[in-house]
Amino acid sequence: MALTKYKLGELIEQCDERNNDGKYTVADVKGISTGKLFIETKANMDGVSLVSYKVVKNNEFAYVADTSRRGDKIALAYNDDKEILISSIYTVFRVQRPDLLLSTYLYMYFNRPEFDRFSRFNSWGSARETFDWADFCDIDIELPSLPIQQKYVNVYNAMLANQQSYERGLEDLKISFEALIDEYKHKAPKRTTGDILREIDCRNVDGTITEVQGINITKQFMPSVANIHEVDLSKYKLVRKGQFAFSGMQTGRDECIRIALYNEEFPIIISPAYAVFETKDDSVLSEYVMMWFSRKEIDRLGWFMSDGSIRTNLDMDRFYEIEIPIPDLKVQQAIVEIYNAYKVVSGQVKSAKNGH
Repeated sequence: MALTKYKLGELIEQCDERNNDGKYTVADVKGISTGKLFIETKANMDGVSLVSYKVVKNNEFAYVADTSRRGDKIALAYNDDKEILISSIYTVFRVQRPDLLLSTYLYMYFNRPEFDRFSRFNSWGSARETFDWADFCDIDIELPSLPIQQKYVNVYNAMLANQQSYERGLEDLKISFEALIDEYKHKAPKRTTGDILREIDCRNVDGTITEVQGINITKQFMPSVANIHEVDLSKYKLVRKGQFAFSGMQTGRDECIRIALYNEEFPIIISPAYAVFETKDDSVLSEYVMMWFSRKEIDRLGWFMSDGSIRTNLDMDRFYEIEIPIPDLKVQQAIVEIYNAYKVVSGQVKSAKNGH
């Protein structure tokens, strides 16, 4: 595919239309996010004159030259909707060579992490760094033909549509999940953790298992960061599929109960300082218990129940006092399935956004 190199300044031009006649109101004022979108302004607009504010028409861009303190990103957005107003400190521009460059293709270019890194690296200043218009126009850009650009745009638009569909589905799942939880939180009988779980203490006595893991604050197992050189792993505890690992240390400090459910086939080992649990009987699903411990309200309760020492630990006897509503197995299974579907869709949305 043949590419032709241009300076961006050859393809774009500034726009400077102002709200001189007062056609636009405060309702039309927008800001720009580092997510490359126009957003509702956060500025206090009481008594502010909008005469000097700039108009951004359909197919026009705007950006903020100041790149300081923006998380190494440049705030830039493309207007593909009705006309809006933005602050006079912003720069508005448009494509002046539509025979060479599609506006949506240029917006795709601006969304690339490479563009943010380039603009941040080429910013200048002391207290406040800027990526000014001259530097902006000096960017080298290689363009394919218009038909090829359009193909990229079509793929891009299809990806956006899929992402929006995922997000709508995610919100529906979240509403269903929260509705079920709220319903059974109040009407299902409550049982204490001590009544549901029993502690297991199986050690790696023969030393055959060497994969040492810990638990992070997102309630997932992770490779241990501890120095285990010359450590006797025979004293470490085994964790098998369907079992929980729990650490009450620093629950109050982290405002998080460190507990994780292990779902892999091959067992791992964890520090002897951790506790290992499993459900006492088949009346409670381990996935349902883990779902409850994934909720923020349980973390807040754990923080409240932590002791007053420097470490703010959640002692075992207090952990056993935590109550969980336990409906019948069919309801537990339904809640777990909705929760798992929510996690899958949520992960897909995040992946799509990261690749955006």
